[in-house]
Amino acid sequence: MQQLSIPPLAEGEIYVGAVGDKNGDFYHVVLLPGDNEEASWAKQLEWAKSIGGDLPNRVEQAMLWENHRDQFKEDWYWSNESYHRNDAYAWFQGFDDGYQNYDRKVSNDCRARAVRRLSI
Repeated sequence: MQQLSIPPLAEGEIYVGAVGDKNGDFYHVVLLPGDNEEASWAKQLEWAKSIGGDLPNRVEQAMLWENHRDQFKEDWYWSNESYHRNDAYAWFQGFDDGYQNYDRKVSNDCRARAVRRLSI
């Protein structure tokens, strides 16, 4: 089995872990510094891209909840995933209780943290 090495981190970044996708490919997840105030889903996606990242997906958010919840305010944070049954909704993670749910992208505001992904 190949041993994974942690990629180099910039100041303020936190290594989250390695994630495997449905194709058997793995990538590293790094939490970027900074927490963005509440905004719509589209604005949070734009903010994350502006700092060189992306919003985490639901699996990454579950890892963040489990191992790094102290890095988040006790509030709701958008994921980058649309709800599969209605594209007007997106998933979010509660960092007060660990609950994941979905809500309207436009009429609801949540906080955001960005991650970057590195191929292994």
